[in-house]
Amino acid sequence: MVRFLDNPTEASKGINVLIVDDDENIARTFSRILSRKGYQTETALTGAEAIKKSAAKPFNVALIDICLPDINGMELLHKLGNHDGKMIKIVITGFPTMAKNGATPDAYLLKPVKPQELHSLIDQKTSRM
Repeated sequence: MVRFLDNPTEASKGINVLIVDDDENIARTFSRILSRKGYQTETALTGAEAIKKSAAKPFNVALIDICLPDINGMELLHKLGNHDGKMIKIVITGFPTMAKNGATPDAYLLKPVKPQELHSLIDQKTSRM
């Protein structure tokens, strides 16, 4: 059972997070977890949708699943980087060996992701924004 913490922090206000995962349930769960902490979230189920959303709106953080139906998440790191070099990119994967190829994200999270681990990492990475 996932326990949600309903205490937005001052640091989370004004931080926009793009959640990219082809599993709609996971994307929705991450969105709820982060929204309850005060982050503004949007989800994308494909790489193409993520590229389109990031071109239309700046995001401070992108949570990117490696296995997407239309593009590899590591390749997506490069494409999202073309829009905003300030975006913090966090790769989420259940396959740690896949995470070692290609682009270098700002951080990795291994599935299954614990809500507190997700909060802590994003808080840490965005603390200077």
